Amino acid sequence: MHVLVVSTVSDNTKFWNGLKKAHARLPKGAGWKFAVASTDGTKAVNVIVHDSVDEVRDFFEAHAGAHATTEYFEADAANAVGLPR
Repeated sequence: MHVLVVSTVSDNTKFWNGLKKAHARLPKGAGWKFAVASTDGTKAVNVIVHDSVDEVRDFFEAHAGAHATTEYFEADAANAVGLPR
């Protein structure tokens, strides 16, 4: 499944540094499809493919949770346009 990770970022530098480190430590079977930030750095959207929203939440929070407030959702892939596979 595709997990949408939507963050309101409180410390842009620490948040993205944490995610850069996290990228090298993805859980087995996970794939990071994309990461994008707003121009002012206060919002971020990541899409991670994995079997569990809860495992993505645990992984993401361990690396960047202290620097953002984040929500996690399973994507509606059947109705998505341009969602990477």
